[in-house]
Amino acid sequence: MIRSLGFAALISLLLLFAGAPAQAHTRSESHTSWLIDKRLVRTTITFPDKEAENIVHGRRPSDGEIVAYLTPRIGVSAGRQACRPTAPGRMLQAATGYRRSEYVFDCPTEKNLVLQFSAFFDLVPSHVDFAQIQLADGDVVEQLFTQGDTRFDLSESQGGKFKSAGIIDFVKMGIMHIFTGVDHMSFLLGLVLISRRLRDLVFVVSGFTLGHSITLALAVTGIIRPHAQYIDALVALTIALVGVENIVVSLERPAKLALATGGFLLVMALLSLGGVGLLPPVLLLGAAIFSAAYLLISGQLQESGRLRMVVTTIFGLIHGFGFAADLLEAKLPPEKLAEILFGFNIGVEVGQLTIVLVVSALVLLIRRTKFATPRPITVDVLASALVAEGLAWFLSRSFV
Repeated sequence: MIRSLGFAALISLLLLFAGAPAQAHTRSESHTSWLIDKRLVRTTITFPDKEAENIVHGRRPSDGEIVAYLTPRIGVSAGRQACRPTAPGRMLQAATGYRRSEYVFDCPTEKNLVLQFSAFFDLVPSHVDFAQIQLADGDVVEQLFTQGDTRFDLSESQGGKFKSAGIIDFVKMGIMHIFTGVDHMSFLLGLVLISRRLRDLVFVVSGFTLGHSITLALAVTGIIRPHAQYIDALVALTIALVGVENIVVSLERPAKLALATGGFLLVMALLSLGGVGLLPPVLLLGAAIFSAAYLLISGQLQESGRLRMVVTTIFGLIHGFGFAADLLEAKLPPEKLAEILFGFNIGVEVGQLTIVLVVSALVLLIRRTKFATPRPITVDVLASALVAEGLAWFLSRSFV
């Protein structure tokens, strides 16, 4: 039976990825392009639709609302004097799922230029902007704008080169990618609950980085082009799934919960066939088969660490599309991509292991106190919370 379930899981994975052309697991990021031609500075900013919705609290903003928000938050100064905009900011044509606007500044001098970017930090403190700065002679260097670093002084460059973001910056970004992602926190909590040995937990969590690295490489090389709507929904489904798995293992009754989970997703697939919802029916069908097969297998295995590593890797595959899509939109020079990918992945792994070790240490500490509740009760309560959280996100991302 295990062999047949494994075959069903394999088929469902093929259906799942066939129905999910990749687009981006949403992170708070934008991309600016700065073209400096003596006294003139032309700035273009590109950001996802969901980032734009933060400006007006959940709805799609008009072009005027976007320009009104960005204008005071993007600027250039020269010799401590603000550079004058040559015209009001304007919206440009952008790829599907993104918004783009342009601003042009005329500076009193071409010396001592300082670029300023503070957009979105007031809305999402962990926001990161990837800046690409180019001189008329072709020099291009990348810089990161963050809440703590909103200015870039060109006069501080050495040998005519711009200050460039280094590998440490990308490691920090990977760490923040984990620490500021509630979905990651939730998924890791589910893994902590279901793992009884720290060694197994560390090994399984590393599967996430493996999956993340694979999709980054595939997307950057152009083999797969990512799509955000489906990725966000699948991430939420994975959180709910790991919560259900905890309950299955605790109750040792996988059949009913597995069939209920698969049946729920099958109903959604049928609704999608009727035009209800945003997700394609083939994606939901693949998710239904995979979820039911995985829960049945997990409920029957005593040692399922390897199986969980597979699912964790799948989560990494899904999530890796987000950062990859942002890299593609930024159009960074090829010689810089290896450093970005390596640093970011190291940061992700450090962030994950830090969370896992801290949570595990807290669990051990609580066990030594009088406040510790029986493990089955703790697992059932927290796992139920994960199911509710993941399901709420999944439904909102599937129908809204």
